[in-house]
Amino acid sequence: MFDGKMTRRSFAATMGVGALAALAGCGGSGGDSGSGASSGDASVKVEMVTDTGGINDQSFNQLAWKGMQQLKADNGWEVSYIESKQDSDYVTNLDKAVDDGCAIVWGIGFAMSEAVNSAAESNPDVLFGSIEGTNETGAENLVAVAFRSQESSFAEGYIAARMSEAGKVGFVGGVTGETIQAFEYGYYAGVEYANKEQGTKVTYQGQYAESFTDAAKGKSIAQKMIKDGCDVLFHAAGGAGIGMLEACNDAGVKCIGVDQDQAVVFPDYTTIISSALKRVDQAVYKVSNGLMDGSIQGEENIVMGAADDAVGIAETHDKLPDDVYQSALEVIEKIKAGDIVVPANKADFDAYVASL
Repeated sequence: MFDGKMTRRSFAATMGVGALAALAGCGGSGGDSGSGASSGDASVKVEMVTDTGGINDQSFNQLAWKGMQQLKADNGWEVSYIESKQDSDYVTNLDKAVDDGCAIVWGIGFAMSEAVNSAAESNPDVLFGSIEGTNETGAENLVAVAFRSQESSFAEGYIAARMSEAGKVGFVGGVTGETIQAFEYGYYAGVEYANKEQGTKVTYQGQYAESFTDAAKGKSIAQKMIKDGCDVLFHAAGGAGIGMLEACNDAGVKCIGVDQDQAVVFPDYTTIISSALKRVDQAVYKVSNGLMDGSIQGEENIVMGAADDAVGIAETHDKLPDDVYQSALEVIEKIKAGDIVVPANKADFDAYVASL
């Protein structure tokens, strides 16, 4: 479900005749557009632009595409994607998506937020969606969707602390910014919550790869953390985080995945004990449907969390003691109920720890 920040207004009243006319002629195949276009005579066309992680990042871009494919399967809509190879591609690719004449254009990833805002402002007759961005100008044709990633990360920090034998856990981040810091401080807070509950003194170590694609850098950071004594590692680093998973698997060290259930995505990496879920696919699916049926309007910043079942922990838990897994689920329920308010930045983290 979605929270009360959503309001209702008819699609036609919001966007006018120009947007209705945009329901034809979306391209999006060939070259940097990849082979993502689905053929058919759909009357509604939706296109997404990836960030530099690409469509096969095993993370939020791939999840967004899964949501797009569900729109195709359930609604018969025509869907496509354009891959961005570098940051400078964002503006060009969004312009191309607009030129393709789609009803909705999605920008995936917080790094694209500025470019999506600019594209929405320049093209008021096109609907835009932004994953992990913000609607900075109040544009009536832009819906930005963010996630309380700190909430699922908190539960994983709790798991990490409970599972650590060495008393030291690690975090590998992608590019420094508010979005990834929410993962970091949520995770760190979960460690401190477990310390308070269990009477333990598990310590934390974190480092950023400053990349979502450099698997070698993620692996190198993880190897250093393992050498320093960390025996449970968590990542929020996209492709760079896959390097962390590999390092942990090579060393026989427990690790925690992100966005998808990475124990299922990477079955050869046998040390993955859990994953922090972000249901980007359902956000893309539900918001796209809402934009077209008028139940969701532009001019929105939607934040989805545990209470919306938009974040959580993976069902796969065969490598966790049942009491640890069940306790982590109880932590999620406390977050849903508002009994635990998870910090998403350093200032809130400091205040949270002081309150324990």
